[in-house]
Amino acid sequence: MRLETKVVEKRHPREGKRRAGKRAITLSILFCFGLNLLNARVFPYAPADTTVEKSILTIQAETGSGGMLYNNARVREIFNDIDYIGFNLRLGWQTQGNNVYHRIYNYPVYGMGFYASTFKRPEIGTPFALYGFVSVPFASNILKRCHFNYRVSVGIAGHFNPYDSISNPHNTMSGSSNNVYLDLGLQFNYKLTRQLQLGMGLSFVHFSNGSIRKPNLGINLVPVTFSVAYRHGKRDPVFIPDPVPPHQKNTLFHLSWAFGVKQFAIHNPRQYFKSTLGFYWSKSFGYKFRLGIGGDLYYSGSGNYEEIAGDKHGKFGSLFSGGPAIYIDNVLTENLYLNGNAGYYLHRNEFNDETKPVFLRIGVRYKFPNNMFAGVAIKAHNTTADFVEIVTGWTFAARKQ
Repeated sequence: MRLETKVVEKRHPREGKRRAGKRAITLSILFCFGLNLLNARVFPYAPADTTVEKSILTIQAETGSGGMLYNNARVREIFNDIDYIGFNLRLGWQTQGNNVYHRIYNYPVYGMGFYASTFKRPEIGTPFALYGFVSVPFASNILKRCHFNYRVSVGIAGHFNPYDSISNPHNTMSGSSNNVYLDLGLQFNYKLTRQLQLGMGLSFVHFSNGSIRKPNLGINLVPVTFSVAYRHGKRDPVFIPDPVPPHQKNTLFHLSWAFGVKQFAIHNPRQYFKSTLGFYWSKSFGYKFRLGIGGDLYYSGSGNYEEIAGDKHGKFGSLFSGGPAIYIDNVLTENLYLNGNAGYYLHRNEFNDETKPVFLRIGVRYKFPNNMFAGVAIKAHNTTADFVEIVTGWTFAARKQ
């Protein structure tokens, strides 16, 4: 039986946007659908006696500094003297083995965090963020006092100084004071005492509003981080191998509806309603992944307006688009999972920014006890964000499980 584990040339702004979006979404996919494969066969950081301590509280303070990934030559010229400093305070709880996903993911830490930073440039602002995170250990059995982890954090950031053609024309990276916060990190940790450990790592930090407000080139940072963490507990953790029961394969149907808004151009401040109707079939492949097929039908309210659709405005074909797509889930717990899709348009409208035949999606969803689910996702074209989707839906079995 297999043992699992316990505890620069100037470019058009649209081109700059594509490059920034490509970095952010590509790195997100690598972290969310790739790095978790590293932790399936190591002996992780697990508590010695779970009957004594019901939970292990961890508090981590982290600071980071580094450079910006510039979107285009103009941004580089204006912000080449960026002096970025960021600070994180994280409060988390290490999972205890109550379910199989704790063992599969090596007893990860789930929690919430607060982020604050300064760029020392008033054009950008002094953003702060509230977020949820998961920190997943791997390679924990290399040295007794050392272990590695990767981290995914997602939240909402505020206090940006948005673009304004008169008062703030230089900030072409963000047209909104509030943005999505994304942090992907790798960290090496060294245990000083039973309760204290030091960490050093590298992060990718991304801010974007998903085209809710233009401009939306996004802000991308690559800081080097240093941290100190306190672990509350009376006993040292140990490495305990534990077998995982065989996975029972199942097939499911997923019916979803999503909505959002999109601004098309800086000179046109109007936001247009968009929605998505999706239907998919999927099959489980082990505990971590589901794969399937289905399709999406998109409605774009912008097709009703002459300033977007031109002489095609108001026509049925200007309002709808869509096509078949593949379905991918990366299951993190019984109820929490990352969802992705890659599809091909059978019909699309270029005036609605559907400029490529392929559409993509990456997001997070939570399943409730009544088989309803809700979440948020980013729909994209060629790794350029189209709009942010607020998703709700229903999952039901293809046959009695």
